[in-house]
This record gives sequence, structure tokens and C-alpha cells, in this order.
Amino acid sequence: MGKINAMLVLFCALFTGTLIAQETTGKGPKIEFKNLVHDYGNILERADGNCTFEFTNTGDAPLIITSVKTSCGCLAPSWSKEPVAPGAKGKISLRYDTNRVGPINKSATVESNSVNAPVQVIRIKGTVKPLPEPATPVSISGEPTE
Repeated sequence: MGKINAMLVLFCALFTGTLIAQETTGKGPKIEFKNLVHDYGNILERADGNCTFEFTNTGDAPLIITSVKTSCGCLAPSWSKEPVAPGAKGKISLRYDTNRVGPINKSATVESNSVNAPVQVIRIKGTVKPLPEPATPVSISGEPTE
């Protein structure tokens, strides 16, 4: 049992050393987002809640997004599961459920094999405003019509 523990510790040390060496030498995939925050501003209830976060792999190895975890069930992520080649662009899409009226301040945690930011947080913000009430038809006499 002691040999297994020693081998496990050695493996972890080598793996950690490799990651540290990659980060200090700058070798490996690097993720660079165009923007980390999407501001909807004021958006109407039931409007299109889709937004896209673009990124570039500025490293020298393929970048792999391993997961995108959102802060609530009202935010749905999607992204390409294919590796992003060095110099290529990728995107992560988030869809917010705009049936919820009120302020928006949500986040998604992006995990990747990037040497500069293996965990990155992207955010959405804004305010969902209620749809205006439909006007009630009024007759010429000023009485509501049926």
C-alpha cells in the first residue's frame, strides 16, 4: 500500500510540475476573451435572451473547454466541444430566461485546459422590464367597449 501512495504522490508532483512549467514558459493553450461581461441594458420580458462570448486561443496548443457551469437554472450555456486550434476563435453562448422580470446579475464558470486561465468567469447583467399592458378599447362616448 505504501508503494501505491508513493507512486500517487510522485505522479501528482510530476503533473503539477508540468503545469507550472507550462505556465512559466508560456507553452500550451491560452484563452483570451473579447469581453467577460454582456450587458443587456433594459430588455423586455420574453425578449431574446441569447448572447455570445467570443474568445481566441492565443497559445500554441489546442484549447479545450471542458465545462461551463452557470450560477442558476435560468441561464443555459452551449459551446463547441471540439478543440480550438492555436490562433483560432471560439464562442460560448448563454441563453437567459427573460420570462423573469427584474435585475439580471448571473455568471457562468468556464473551465478549460488553458495555462493562463483554466477557470474563467463570464457574466451577464441588465434588467428585464415587464411587457406593457394592452390598451383597453374605448368607445367614442368614453365607455370601455366589450
